[in-house]
Amino acid sequence: MSNTSPLLRTYQRFLQWPFGRWLFSRAVCFKAPYFGSIHPTITALEAGRCEARIPHRRSMQNHIGSVHAIALCNLAELCAGVMTDASIPSDMRWIPKGMTVSYLKRAMGPQTGIAQPLVPIVSAEQGYELPVQVEVHDPGGEPTFRAVVTMWLSPKHKRQ
Repeated sequence: MSNTSPLLRTYQRFLQWPFGRWLFSRAVCFKAPYFGSIHPTITALEAGRCEARIPHRRSMQNHIGSVHAIALCNLAELCAGVMTDASIPSDMRWIPKGMTVSYLKRAMGPQTGIAQPLVPIVSAEQGYELPVQVEVHDPGGEPTFRAVVTMWLSPKHKRQ
């Protein structure tokens, strides 16, 4: 487990507690408060994969009663960021660089996002782009939204 990221180790520890996934998700939202606006629950996390669910709440609806497009974008960024943090080598750091999205159908009911990298995640001496695909499904398993979140991975600065 020594190659496991600190975030992934924390997630695995939280799973041992009652309501561990919910508590872990609240901790992530404490670290990045804006994600709290979509009330996510991270339901699965491993190197190379993150799954999170958001409820269908009135506060996240658009004018036609479906889950708002930006709530889906927030879900995609959350899944991509948590997956990246749980997967990168300890000598690397990351930040989102861009996102391309496709709205596939009306997003009704709770939505589940699954993030996976499109290329292998490696340690590097130079920064590089990591495309992360996120697919969002409705309760029936139908895709409602797809995104590719481009992460910028770069080496951590060496302390002098």
